[in-house]
Amino acid sequence: MPTLSIQKIKPKVETLVLAADLAGTVVFAIEGALSAMRGGLDLLGVMVISFVAALGGGVIRDLLIGDSPPNAIRDWRYPALTFVTGLLTFIFHSTAQQFPVALITVLDAAGLALFAVAGVEKALLFGIRPFIAMLMGTITGVGGGVIRDVLMARVPLVLHADIYATAAFAGAFVVVVARRAGLPPGVAALAGGAVCFILRVLAVTYGWHLPKASLSALA
Repeated sequence: MPTLSIQKIKPKVETLVLAADLAGTVVFAIEGALSAMRGGLDLLGVMVISFVAALGGGVIRDLLIGDSPPNAIRDWRYPALTFVTGLLTFIFHSTAQQFPVALITVLDAAGLALFAVAGVEKALLFGIRPFIAMLMGTITGVGGGVIRDVLMARVPLVLHADIYATAAFAGAFVVVVARRAGLPPGVAALAGGAVCFILRVLAVTYGWHLPKASLSALA
């Protein structure tokens, strides 16, 4: 690809990553705040859980690919967005806690898809090999939730939820394949995000899950 073309594409990819990152930050900040309120935490606890749920995966990704300090620390928009979102969710908690389970599932799946896409796109932008880039997309999607669950003293959702990390990896895989096929970054991101979102929603709806070991077989 000519150098001029690469110079034109790179800013577009960076803009795409930023947009997906910020959108995913809002979605996971809401989900994190709701989770904290259901756990009986006070305002400080809600803000902390909202912050780590929204930004934890991105921080881990950035440290692993060598983008230091991470965007969540370097760019004021990330912490500002999480704190404002967490605070608004807390203030309007009576409304937020009436959200139906289906809506929470859709929000969570949307956040997972946005972060998976942002993670793999950023890793590719930093020259990370495709398979590792897919893992970075997965980590971006599930990392914050793992930290959230550890802080709330429960088994991380990713370890037992129906097709959670798998959905993120599938979405990241589609992004890499689409990019290798020559599709524009935006189209690749849309395709990967759609696969992740749909797979996660279908898994929750129909109870799909990966195989589990039988306790009787381990006895």
